[in-house]
Amino acid sequence: MASEDVVGKSRGDTAVTTIVNLAEEAKLAREGVKGPGHQVLTICKSLVAGGVAGGVSRTAVAPLERLKILLQVQNPHSIKYNGTIQGLKYIWRTEGLRGLFKGNGTNCARIVPNSAVKFFSYEQASKGILWAYRQQTGNEGAQLTPLLRLGAGACAGIIAMSATYPMDMVRGRITVQTDKSPYQYRGMFHALGTVYREEGFRALYRGWLPSVIGVVPYVGLNFAVYESLKDWLLQTNPFGLANDNELHVVTRLGCGAVAGTIGQTVAYPLDVIRRRMQMVGWNHADSIVTGQGKEALQYNGMIDAFRKTVRHEGVGALYKGLVPNSVKVVPSIAIAFVTYEVVKDVLGVEMRISD
Repeated sequence: MASEDVVGKSRGDTAVTTIVNLAEEAKLAREGVKGPGHQVLTICKSLVAGGVAGGVSRTAVAPLERLKILLQVQNPHSIKYNGTIQGLKYIWRTEGLRGLFKGNGTNCARIVPNSAVKFFSYEQASKGILWAYRQQTGNEGAQLTPLLRLGAGACAGIIAMSATYPMDMVRGRITVQTDKSPYQYRGMFHALGTVYREEGFRALYRGWLPSVIGVVPYVGLNFAVYESLKDWLLQTNPFGLANDNELHVVTRLGCGAVAGTIGQTVAYPLDVIRRRMQMVGWNHADSIVTGQGKEALQYNGMIDAFRKTVRHEGVGALYKGLVPNSVKVVPSIAIAFVTYEVVKDVLGVEMRISD
């Protein structure tokens, strides 16, 4: 027997064990039962899909993302960016093509793990919440309600955002600095080290609280609206949009666009406050923040930032940069969702958000 030929040989034992394990998993797969190795591979594929989705979508709208941040944090005494078209032209004229994509490298480095963790966490949270919901109701056929999807989306957003927040903080500063800034961050790791050394560890989490609060309407509504709208289209099939219980890519793009628009509009003031708090304590900030000799406002917390922003600039200041953000968020969120599902299909991932 072949098994007798390898008795006493460790390499042979390992090979036989591997073959037996693979055969056993193949048998389980044929019977509809997934082995541990298959589950790990599925999770890795899901993480890759989420990371690719985040990187592709952010890169596609990088110029609008940078302009949005510049509008959010620029000092009212030193206005350089007056709108979307003017702002993009000003960046092109003063900084060139590279200026339009400043901070995108750091953004991609942050958004890839952020998106991967967010999408994966949402699927796992959805499954856990659905299991608990079915146990509580005693209905094994129950499905997630929009409210439960909102909870799963919020949990996923908070976990992902907290894990990568220091990267987002320094990304904001790198995005704001120009060639004329008195001190240059040379990259993400240099910025992280500089902020930690000069301002302390807590500085890396400035603006974290409004970010957490903003996660609920932003990420939660994104997922909830997208999934609920997609399920409704599959069930009702208006205008024949569903084919073989699947939605066309263009239809899914529309679902993502609607979800992104609703989420960003509700949470936008919190995003403005977060960005302004991230600039606090920056001793070598560009004149965009300092106002060319005029001292930039200092905030002692989220409430203080809201109060001072409204007092000195009016309620409209809470929506600075909303136009470029609205222009970018529709394709950004839509591309992220669609890319995620397409990559999952290519990789053969069987996990589905709606499972």
